[in-house]
Amino acid sequence: MMREYKLVVLGSGGVGKSALTVQFVQGIFVEKYDPTIEDSYRKQVEVDGQQCMLEILDTAGTEQFTAMRDLYMKNGQGFALVYSITAQSTFNDLQDLREQILRVKDTDDVSMQTHTHTHTHTHTYTVQSTFNDLQDLREQILRVKDTDDVPMILVGNKCDLEDERVVGKEQGQNLARQWNSCAFLESSAKSKINVNEIFYDLVRQINRKTPVPGKARKKSNCQLL
Repeated sequence: MMREYKLVVLGSGGVGKSALTVQFVQGIFVEKYDPTIEDSYRKQVEVDGQQCMLEILDTAGTEQFTAMRDLYMKNGQGFALVYSITAQSTFNDLQDLREQILRVKDTDDVSMQTHTHTHTHTHTYTVQSTFNDLQDLREQILRVKDTDDVPMILVGNKCDLEDERVVGKEQGQNLARQWNSCAFLESSAKSKINVNEIFYDLVRQINRKTPVPGKARKKSNCQLL
């Protein structure tokens, strides 16, 4: 049976969450910014020789629809926290987001034992505020998950806009180190830089945290011929 992975893409509005997701799933770049409420995508991929079904939740910006967050943080296994290298505020926002994830995960050990979620954080180069937002986002994830060992990657998006960069690469690297040596990548949905790597890295983190049962399942008496 193919393993499913629930991945969540989080970050401030306009950092490129939808562009990264659509580029990964459909192989096209969406130029026009159309604020997302919530979109879900499914894509079958092979990671390290294993067939995986990814369910990717593309969320609204941190400014909107906060009531929905606890639910998708509880259900998510892996998280991508995205900021834009062009917006400092989007970087700053992620700290709260991460803490919220950890808080939610910290309360799901009874009702959600069988679910593991991965979270992806996206940041964009041009608006420094999008970077600042990520700290809050990460803390929200960790709060929800009630552990700091949540599959997560920090993503500095729009790295093709080097001339508009306000968040240095070293800032992203330093924040990732503060976040329990969280994975970190800079990406560009437009130039197809590190897009696949974001989602594959989350799959690998989930596999390390909850290994695939593998051969144990073959003992089942139920077979499909």
